[in-house]
Amino acid sequence: MGTPGVAETSRRRFPNEFAFKMSSFDLARINARIEADSAFLDALRTEIRRVIIGQHYLIDRLLIGLLCGGHVLLEGVPGLAKTLTVSTLARVLGVQFQRIQFTPDLLPADLLGTLYFNQKEGTFSIRKGPIFANLILADEINRAPAKVQSALLESMQERQVTLGDTTFRLPEPFLVLATQNPIEQEGTYPLPEAQLDRFMLKLQVDYPSREEELAIMRRMARTDGLPEVRPVATGADILRARQALNELYVDERVEQYIVDLVVATRTPEAYGLEALRPYLEFGASPRATIYLNLAARAHAFLEHRPYVTPDDVRAVAPDVLRHRLILSYEAEAEAVTSDLLIEQLLAHIPVP
Repeated sequence: MGTPGVAETSRRRFPNEFAFKMSSFDLARINARIEADSAFLDALRTEIRRVIIGQHYLIDRLLIGLLCGGHVLLEGVPGLAKTLTVSTLARVLGVQFQRIQFTPDLLPADLLGTLYFNQKEGTFSIRKGPIFANLILADEINRAPAKVQSALLESMQERQVTLGDTTFRLPEPFLVLATQNPIEQEGTYPLPEAQLDRFMLKLQVDYPSREEELAIMRRMARTDGLPEVRPVATGADILRARQALNELYVDERVEQYIVDLVVATRTPEAYGLEALRPYLEFGASPRATIYLNLAARAHAFLEHRPYVTPDDVRAVAPDVLRHRLILSYEAEAEAVTSDLLIEQLLAHIPVP
């Protein structure tokens, strides 16, 4: 079941063909813009790594979510620096950050805000909740009941909150980064599939390597606190970068490849993958196609490239698709995971 290496699959003549295809595309202009608008990302990564050791995958995927305005769900065991990475990202961006601990007794008003009666003035006033920030960490989101999850996910989708008869737009950039613990399910309220679909990416955060763990111990096993970081970018840099993403060149063959990957999750037999059919109850929604395109653009942008290749698509496909595949009971019985099915799709769908 080995998947061909991401780097080797589309390197075959693809960049050269791109150069020919892009002859009518103002490559010099867009390349200059991408170089200018993505320059802050290198400084951002460098500053984050003053605190965070390793976790390159996590950092890059958080940046992809930030660039696309797509919310991110992080799944991993405790102690993998998920919260620290998010808070460090907020500090180096210089944006407003709120960490909300989700608990079974949390109410929607604790998240969104509420109307309260001002006895002194005899009027109702509005008290805004912690959702009114640029970067929201919804810690252990699956510990809160459905009504709180729904309140958060509505804010994520609509980018607004209604309190009483007044609707407030949420600040831009606005991003929700939610965490959940995969090993402790007692007292949790798992997110329904329809709500999971609103997250652009689902990340599987893994343990560091032995060398990274040694470096972590040497840096963190101290009593004088963490290294200080400074803001090296602003929310305006993120908003400008989002506009630049629209300028990236996406070849028609890459667009077709994205569509094939998503459609194959619904009708695998049409792509010669009949063996996957018993394991798939439902495939990915059209939202997956949109997010896969956006995430591939952001992946190219992180590398300061003005065009998207199949390598970009393949790099982000597991993160975009893993939480959108609804597996059958047969898959659960045979311990077949979404990642395994995605690996098969990437191995067998022809790469342009």
